Amino acid sequence: MTSTPALDLPTLDWTDHDTQAVTAARLIAMDAVEAAGHGHPGTAVSLAPVGHLLFQHHLRHDPADPDWRGRDRFVLSCGHTSLTLYTQLYLAGYPLTLDDIKAYRKLGSLTPAHPERGHTAGVETTTGPLGQGLATAVGIAMGARRERGLLDPDAPVGQSPFDFRVFVLCSDGDLQEGVTAEASAFAGHQALGNLVVVYDDNRISIEGSTALASTEDTAARYEAYGWHVQTVDLAPDGDVDVVALSAALDAATAETGRPSIVLLRSIIAWPVPGAQGTAASHGSALGADAVRLAKSVLGADPDATFAVPPEVVARTQANARARAAEARAGWDEAFEAWAAARPEEAALLARLDAGEVPGSFAGAMPRFEPGTTIATRKAFGRGLAVAAGLLPEVWGGSADLGESNGTNVAPTSFLPASSTLPGADPAGSTIHWGIREHFMGAAMNGIALSGRSRPYGGTFLVFSDYMRPAVRLAALMGLPTLYVWTHDSIGLGEDGPTHQPVEHLASLRAMPGLDVLRPGDANETAVLLWRVLSDRGRPVAFSLSRQDLPVLPEDRDGFSTSALAVRGGYVRWEGGPGDELRLVLLATGSELHVAVSAAKRLAASGVRTRVVSMPCREWFDEQDAEYRDLVLPPGVRARVAVEAASRQSWYDLVGLDGRVLGVDAFGASASAQELFEQFGLTPDHVVEAALEVLQD
Repeated sequence: MTSTPALDLPTLDWTDHDTQAVTAARLIAMDAVEAAGHGHPGTAVSLAPVGHLLFQHHLRHDPADPDWRGRDRFVLSCGHTSLTLYTQLYLAGYPLTLDDIKAYRKLGSLTPAHPERGHTAGVETTTGPLGQGLATAVGIAMGARRERGLLDPDAPVGQSPFDFRVFVLCSDGDLQEGVTAEASAFAGHQALGNLVVVYDDNRISIEGSTALASTEDTAARYEAYGWHVQTVDLAPDGDVDVVALSAALDAATAETGRPSIVLLRSIIAWPVPGAQGTAASHGSALGADAVRLAKSVLGADPDATFAVPPEVVARTQANARARAAEARAGWDEAFEAWAAARPEEAALLARLDAGEVPGSFAGAMPRFEPGTTIATRKAFGRGLAVAAGLLPEVWGGSADLGESNGTNVAPTSFLPASSTLPGADPAGSTIHWGIREHFMGAAMNGIALSGRSRPYGGTFLVFSDYMRPAVRLAALMGLPTLYVWTHDSIGLGEDGPTHQPVEHLASLRAMPGLDVLRPGDANETAVLLWRVLSDRGRPVAFSLSRQDLPVLPEDRDGFSTSALAVRGGYVRWEGGPGDELRLVLLATGSELHVAVSAAKRLAASGVRTRVVSMPCREWFDEQDAEYRDLVLPPGVRARVAVEAASRQSWYDLVGLDGRVLGVDAFGASASAQELFEQFGLTPDHVVEAALEVLQD
């Protein structure tokens, strides 16, 4: 462990203006929480020097262009201290005003309680759930390495326009969350030298001292992960030691062969009299008396609020603009030279920036022969292999289930340059996540945020529970992540109830902003995958069968084409005497062919029956009312839905007169055939339910 950097690094040029700007940030943070009546003031006050040091001395960024391609990324993993970020965005000249900060935590403001990507300029990722930010940052660092390897692989380290650093500010709460253990171990294994973490070691959590819950040696832990580790103690006056921290950050960015962490000692709520080092200052307003005392200590008018000297703001914003101009001048020159030297890669980048796919992509969709049988997970794997060969932005892997999930489709593995394993490539296409589902989900978010990648990650559907916090954040941010969840029902058989998802589909469909796709055969699978990859869209989850399913006919004998699956729900088969439709069967996934078999028997007995395949409820609900009524005529109230999962997703479509056949109990360890019989998901049971509905 390094306490003092030994390299010949620049000395921090810290002036009275820097001190004044830090004081301004502290005053703004205290007043904002007081005005709101709630918030997290303690860390925002104590970490003001850290925020200023990063945004005014270390980060490469441009307040006038928050999405500049050449910027460093800053992730505030401890999102509760959002004012640490908001104050620096304001003082650096981002499109955030003091009035915005005065509206902290108010409806519709640009300063919500926790930072939100896409809502406030300069926020790289939505944070708040502890641990997610650091784990997402690891994904950002991974995405940077992959994209650089695709676009500019031969440039020396630090000399490519696609090199950028990822800075993270995290708390003890972040490091206590299990997801950061997964993320940190993986980052060390991958030797992600573009990642720098500052750990605010203030030793206080909501309940009191962190010693109540943790006595681990964090430095030793990160050394064991393979990180570059430094410690920075308090300054003599008890404040953050910005000189030592600046030197540590310089040493960390000079270390390109492994990720770096700086253990920064601080005192929460410093320098507020009576609040320093207290748990109460973490999540409650400091109170008017404490704030007045603090302002006196800081040399400010104790009776003034949001009294930020205009000259301090003007100088800080001017400094940020000057640094941005200098950085952009060199970067622009390097980018233009790269584009001239690498026209093919420049064309690829232009396509990715436009969010387009090559013209040849549509015609490359695989087709599967009707009458054959294949599991949708295997069909997905075949389609993914074709797509990934045409779209280098599509890459990912599995939580140690690559063969089962159908995600091992590329010959190269994403591994550091030091790896001697077969197929190792720093920009490899297949990520071997290990058994780290929680981290995999968060890192996928980071990869999607890092540039123009379309990451995918696979595991069994039942283990989507481990990924759920990250999936929820992806939905909040509208990221184009692709979840490959296989073994999606009791159809996986003998593995038993611990591995048989029951409530998962209903739970995932309840999540706003997530599209859940459960294709009924191989051709539906390909159609859905091609639609997903043809535009960037929002997060998508594929629910895929372990067991083989029949590939249904196309455009004959009452069947329609699976190409209609892009509308989320469509008429898959219809037959029976006359023109009057009497019954509608709805189904998804492995139950689609069950519904078709039942429908044919009902049609043969004189009941004109329609089978509606509903691979994506979200897409179907987005169709106009005319189309929805065409597929599900309002006058046909005899309806039966069939799905090997919780029945909750279907009552709005079958209505009060309909019936839902599903699974509302945990499964069992038996063959798939036995389980489908036990839970009433066979053609016989569907016919029986349909006749009862017709009779009623």
